[in-house]
Amino acid sequence: MTAEVAALLRKPVDDLVDPGKQLWGFGGVHGGLTLALLTAAMGEQVPGALLQSSTARYHRPLYREFRVEVSPVRSGRTLSSLAGRATTGQGVHVDASAMFGSPGRASWPVVSPVAPAAPRPEDCEVFTIPPGFVAISTAMEIRAVGPNRPYSGGADAELTAWIRLVEDSEPPDAHRLILLMDGLAPSYSAVLPELLPIPTVEFTVRPGAGLARAESPWVLLHARTHQAGADGWLDERIDAWGPDGDHLGAARQLRLVTDRRL
Repeated sequence: MTAEVAALLRKPVDDLVDPGKQLWGFGGVHGGLTLALLTAAMGEQVPGALLQSSTARYHRPLYREFRVEVSPVRSGRTLSSLAGRATTGQGVHVDASAMFGSPGRASWPVVSPVAPAAPRPEDCEVFTIPPGFVAISTAMEIRAVGPNRPYSGGADAELTAWIRLVEDSEPPDAHRLILLMDGLAPSYSAVLPELLPIPTVEFTVRPGAGLARAESPWVLLHARTHQAGADGWLDERIDAWGPDGDHLGAARQLRLVTDRRL
């Protein structure tokens, strides 16, 4: 099962994807995996360019075979933008956009967030997500950092954890990072006392300066809900670092809490 996930990330898909249930998140194909596949397909159109930002909007769950479609939006010497879609006979399920830039030659000052204090992955307890809720979680190892846990009714809407794919020891590239960025439970779940779905509506990932230097398969994620309304709409920020403290990337998720009990 895990080999299928890693193989999909290594080889860009340019046609059909047959998502067995082992690729599902909660209620359909995992959202991070879908964006990773669309981003890889878009990147094939601009060889040599570096991903700067990728965004997906999830209109309906994917349960069956879907087609990956890519179209150029604008191509220039410095910046190229593309659009991607995951479609079935029912129409568009996910649409995405990505911006790619040419490698820079300047040396400007670097600004990046500082990693939170965290024990080494091997010193943290394993956190297991029930495969019945998120089947693709068996492809990942999660080691929780700090006291917060999903659906524990805590005081802070934040989660911190180490995460990696379990099949191999490859460091993250942009596509693995996108998948892993969506590997934790929603940070808002830490303040909820019961299991409620919190699906993603929009997901944006921006690689950081340290990603090109990553050497470890482990990624430290810190996810925090910055704003949540009484209507259930919320804004989540996620940052990722390597064990050496290099900032690997940032993500934003627009989510919606539903009142359907699990």
